[in-house]
Amino acid sequence: MSVTPLAPVPTTQPTPAFRGRIGRDARSGHYAVPRRYRLHLSTACPDGLRIAVVHSLLGLAEACPVTFLDAVPDCPDGGHSALRPLYEASAHRYTGAAAGPVLSDDWSGRIVSTHAPDITRDLTRHFGGGRAALYPCGAESETEAVERLCADGIERAAQNAGSAGGDPAALDKLLETLGSLERWLVGREYLIRDQITAADVELWVTLVQLDTVHRHHLDASAVQRIADHPELWEYARRLAAHPAFGAHLDLDGIARRHHARCRGLEAAGSAVQILDWAAHTAHVVERR
Repeated sequence: MSVTPLAPVPTTQPTPAFRGRIGRDARSGHYAVPRRYRLHLSTACPDGLRIAVVHSLLGLAEACPVTFLDAVPDCPDGGHSALRPLYEASAHRYTGAAAGPVLSDDWSGRIVSTHAPDITRDLTRHFGGGRAALYPCGAESETEAVERLCADGIERAAQNAGSAGGDPAALDKLLETLGSLERWLVGREYLIRDQITAADVELWVTLVQLDTVHRHHLDASAVQRIADHPELWEYARRLAAHPAFGAHLDLDGIARRHHARCRGLEAAGSAVQILDWAAHTAHVVERR
């Protein structure tokens, strides 16, 4: 795949509270040992959903157990009380939010990382066992370009387009990005290779957020224009039917999390659902 239609765009990410790596440096002590590490995540959170999908694609239920968190954090600062002991054990007098997702070390009772991209890469590299080449050799720049495109061209553009008063330029940017992806997917089943990769996980989760969260703050006309990308939404539907994707799609949790966090005004786009996600995942066997 040429990176041209998915050109890199600038983006900024919040600094993770912890960013250790499995197997990166022997001095860290984070060796790749099955059942040593544990994930703590909510699939109502985009990062949690990404990690859960990768975890299932790699078949890591035994090698790296998962503790699922509630969709809505129970602490006023947006953290989870269940994670507070881990945070306090990992940083002296930690005062920030005990937020997920978290990769913890059961041997030490401390946090390894809260940085979702590092977590998915380390799980794939050290526990994947060749079952799914989610980060194929030679596709690093393409995968990173997709991550930036989703963050800036879709996620941030949709947020700005749905902000108070709306931003026509942001909506134009969103539609331009979707149009580029629409053209790219013609004749393709997956995004950058002939198999599922991390780029597909990234884009699928971003499209889920666009339809289940961001459209609630857009007018009906904007949502209809977003929906008018049949190749893109058929691609999203196909992946939703895959057990590793659809089994983790917690529509009720996403809605509860959105309503608990969002203070924006609801717009007419709320009534214009793009995909019937529940219907497309109805046959998927719940694996949690």
